[in-house]
Amino acid sequence: MAEIPLLEVKHLKKHFPIKGGVFSKTIGYVYAVDDINFTLEKGETLGLVGESGCGKSTTGRTILRLIEPTDGMISFEGQDITHLDKSAMRALRREMQIIFQDPYASLNPRMTVGSIIGEPLEIHKIAKGSEKEERVASLLQKVGLRAEDMRKYPHEFSGGQRQRIGIARALALNPKLIVCDEPVSALDVSIQAQVINLLEDLQAEFGLSYLFIAHNLNVVEHISNRVAVMYLGQIVELASDEELYKNPQHPYTEALLSAVPIPDPTVKKKRIILEGDVPSPINPPKGCHFHTRCMYKDKICEEVEPEFKDIGGGHWVACHFRPAR
Repeated sequence: MAEIPLLEVKHLKKHFPIKGGVFSKTIGYVYAVDDINFTLEKGETLGLVGESGCGKSTTGRTILRLIEPTDGMISFEGQDITHLDKSAMRALRREMQIIFQDPYASLNPRMTVGSIIGEPLEIHKIAKGSEKEERVASLLQKVGLRAEDMRKYPHEFSGGQRQRIGIARALALNPKLIVCDEPVSALDVSIQAQVINLLEDLQAEFGLSYLFIAHNLNVVEHISNRVAVMYLGQIVELASDEELYKNPQHPYTEALLSAVPIPDPTVKKKRIILEGDVPSPINPPKGCHFHTRCMYKDKICEEVEPEFKDIGGGHWVACHFRPAR
């Protein structure tokens, strides 16, 4: 019998209403997440990549029910959590945490680091008093900070150190799933590597599963087991990291990978320049969402939305002409 995935997402949608007119009627929708499907196994890292505004962060927050989904199903350890009430979701928060993109904005400047990390321990009645302090000190040391740092405030730390505090807060409740929402994009390159290595060490130690959201394909390749490529609210390709980087099948993935710099100056690489701008998620194109910028488009692409299908070996792609081309 196949093991149940830690997380399963089916036909997930999040459409934000646009209000207008005197009576603030709904005059349209922003199709931020538009019918996506994927699974995340226990102990796995799934990278979610794409251009800014494609719906990556909205996907992560909708899965955690920080934003309510418009339609679809979210299953965690075989339990449908899509419509759980607030009290049931509060209990489930111990299992699902998030690391935010901006390590300064996500930390309360009026609270000490000890209070920030210890707050979830008190809310969920796990520890208080001296026991809480011991837990906080241990968490700080796990992420490469000192126990005495719990007396300090967020402004006394560098960006990389603040992100370590955010990671310690996410770890406080011993979760099984952590959504990493661009956790290194605001950091210097040298600090990015340190934080990525820390996340990998913590995953090995605690058996964590990550949904790793990023736009930097080099970072995603380093940490992910599988990679999903998102465009205009839809996942257009999903494969193992090795397969995706060596054998991209969707034209959008090809274009993204062609822009990744190679450290060897003797290697010549053909850059694929996409024409035009990303269409508005308020009025996405009919048929394949990517056809307005695609170098391989045909008549069918303008009229029929391609099926997201497995072309073999767990390599999924939404394209009318792949892998035949």
